[in-house]
Amino acid sequence: MNAFVFPGQGAQFSGMGKELYEKFPEAQKMFETADKILGFSLSQKMFEGTDEELKQTHITQPAVFLHSVVEYKMLSQCRPTMVAGHSLGEFSALVACGALAFEDALVLVSKRANAMQEACEANPSGMAAVIGSDDATIEKICAQIDEVVVPANYNAPGQLVISGSFKGLELAAEALKVAGVRRVLPLNVGGAFHSPLMEPARLKLATAIENTKFHSPICPIYQNCNALPSVDPETIKNNLIKQLTSPVRWTQTVQNMIADGAEIFTEFGPGTVLKGLIKKINSATNFGEKMSI
Repeated sequence: MNAFVFPGQGAQFSGMGKELYEKFPEAQKMFETADKILGFSLSQKMFEGTDEELKQTHITQPAVFLHSVVEYKMLSQCRPTMVAGHSLGEFSALVACGALAFEDALVLVSKRANAMQEACEANPSGMAAVIGSDDATIEKICAQIDEVVVPANYNAPGQLVISGSFKGLELAAEALKVAGVRRVLPLNVGGAFHSPLMEPARLKLATAIENTKFHSPICPIYQNCNALPSVDPETIKNNLIKQLTSPVRWTQTVQNMIADGAEIFTEFGPGTVLKGLIKKINSATNFGEKMSI
């Protein structure tokens, strides 16, 4: 069974998508359509923008989405049996499985990025990667902190990202080190994504999602908030609304996809971050060697 996966924010790089644009006339049309929808030249930012420009949330999110969807449209050799995306990548996955039209998804991604940027500016906050600890320890420590700090990204066994206020992150880092955790690394992100501090962004995006047409997908999409497959448009919409304030359960998602028969994982989008995480998850879970990435 073919599982298609799509990366999220952080996979961007200067020059992204240019090779696809130059090679495929249909890709050119998609880039031009995106520029018109957004009202600025996203393609120029992707092809020539500096690393600093590409780190801006309102640029990063549509850029990663566009690259991922164009690459999928141009390079996929077969239909997926199941799909999933990491955070922002869930929107790319929704296009790949037919639940969202490309144009509608791009509009939602742009609104998502702007709403998240506003939430970050209203509540300065951040994220940190916790390396070399089990999930239960991190969850317990976060729950004991009298500040906003929560597990945000379950990326792979031994690699979990926490999210919250700067004070919450500081207190959690101190408690984790006392508990024997090897490394707690602050991340260069704009704010506390996938935490309660994103509630203002969730409310804004919820309205946009409710007013967007969702279709029955051609295959199940495994969604971030619960790591479970969805095929019902209303369920997909509700889970997508929850995403901004819920953790990304990537470890559990990949485990469930493999348990449900995924044998070949193909990553569409800039970089290969998800391939590395999937290999770690597969190795730690001992699903066997028949899986191809």
